[in-house]
Formats: sequence, structure tokens, C-alpha cells
Amino acid sequence: MITNPEHVKTVARVGEELKKLRIKAGYPKHDLFAFKNGLPRVQYWRMEKGTNFTFKGLLRILDIHKLTLPEFFSKLM
Repeated sequence: MITNPEHVKTVARVGEELKKLRIKAGYPKHDLFAFKNGLPRVQYWRMEKGTNFTFKGLLRILDIHKLTLPEFFSKLM
């Protein structure tokens, strides 16, 4: 569990950016995006909410969007 307030904010920003990417890709709802890309619906929803995700899961999402880790995080800077 993340307790550092700055880390909590960063994780939330990652989730917000994932949501923006999904919407930009033409998926207005998280469940359709998850289904179309073979992702567990609830797990993906939690990622967007910034409440629960793994590094491996993040990399999988970035692969779907054809983004590298540096490209993704440069958007958060």
C-alpha cells in the first residue's frame, strides 16, 4: 500500500493518463477497451483509478497503445 502522499498523487496521475489514452483510442468506456484487448475488466478499471496496478500491467497497456515507458512518463512531467 502506498502511503506517501506524493506517490499517491503520481499513481493517480498515471491512471488519469491511461484513461486519456483509452478515450483517444476511441473507447469511451473502460470495459470495452479491456474486452477488446484481452484485459481483465476490473483490473483495468483499477489501473485507471490509480488504486491497483503492477509494473507488468502498465507495460502491457503501453504496448497496446504503442508507447514506450519514456514516452508515457514524459507526458506526466
